Amino acid sequence: MKIFKKSLSHELIYTATALFLILIGIIVAQRAGFLVGSAAKGWIPNDAIMTMLGFSLIRYLPIIMSLTTFLAVLMTLSRWYRDSEMVIWFTAGLGITKWVRPIISFAIPVVIVIALLSFFVMPWATQKTEDYRVEIESRDDSASLSPGVFNESDSEGLNKPERVYYIESFNDLGDVFKNVFIQSTQHKKTGIMVAAKGSKFTAENGDLFILLENGRRYQGEPNTAEISTTEFERHAIRLETKELAEEPIKVGTIPSKMLFASDNPNYQAELHSRLGIPISAIILALLAIPLSFVDPRAGRSLNLMLAILIFIIYSNMLNIFEAWVTQSKVSTFVGLWPVHFAFALLTVYLFHRRNQLLPILPTGLNLIPNFAKRKKEKSA
Repeated sequence: MKIFKKSLSHELIYTATALFLILIGIIVAQRAGFLVGSAAKGWIPNDAIMTMLGFSLIRYLPIIMSLTTFLAVLMTLSRWYRDSEMVIWFTAGLGITKWVRPIISFAIPVVIVIALLSFFVMPWATQKTEDYRVEIESRDDSASLSPGVFNESDSEGLNKPERVYYIESFNDLGDVFKNVFIQSTQHKKTGIMVAAKGSKFTAENGDLFILLENGRRYQGEPNTAEISTTEFERHAIRLETKELAEEPIKVGTIPSKMLFASDNPNYQAELHSRLGIPISAIILALLAIPLSFVDPRAGRSLNLMLAILIFIIYSNMLNIFEAWVTQSKVSTFVGLWPVHFAFALLTVYLFHRRNQLLPILPTGLNLIPNFAKRKKEKSA
């Protein structure tokens, strides 16, 4: 029994570590690509990429760890089935129910970490993300400028470009520019300024300016031939700091302690969502035990496909019930418990079938072997 537990724990930890790193790499690559693209388009400043990537990663961690635990159990036991190691353990008297205890021992520490992340770290990370987003949006126009990219500035209260900036390059400190282009629209007149050099400076009253040197200004009205040209040695443009409208508090930022004390449906839906992440993690870890059975007549990856399908259905059902709680279509007392209860019953049912050496699905619904059988017949 000790050899069994040691062998199982070692392989579970190894598989879980590899899966965790792979999933983290996928999330980092996806989010980094999105943020770099946003910075290239001038939507966010370059210095915000790493900070926003870090906060995004923290918010994804509970789901990543839950999926890692599920797949680690599934893939480890599936390999034992494929390599006939399961036959050895079954012959030694270890039925499928004897696998529950070591799997629980492996999953419980992970579930505790998931619960801590869900209840404490995720709200903090979400709040920090919102604070940082507000701080970025309230910066002056020059803070979001990227070299070699056209950047637009929205006018207050209107979602229309007030100014378009293009700067070829910055110095190391970011306060001196080379080859500057600025287009502005004011009082239905369009002005264009080009200058060989520009710099930022702050006036004594605290106002921030861009100082253009050795440039020209072109101004005229759209759809007319009237254009005036002015050459200048020095021209200052005042940059406005954006004043953002007060936004409602997002439930994802609210501390868990406040959610427990509130009867608000939105708060209760968020509370059930945070509770649901560690609960679903332990249910999925147990569900992976019967799902790991590999039918020799079926393909090696078909049980993995079924397991991922069940994971997707579970996650979507949780999201649907969370939305229903928010909309008061489902009582806050009921919450997401029907979904957890249904998948817990499914776990018990699959354990029963595997304990009786029956296929995972009843004969009429056992599509996996039938699919494999048809595939073999076609190849023959």
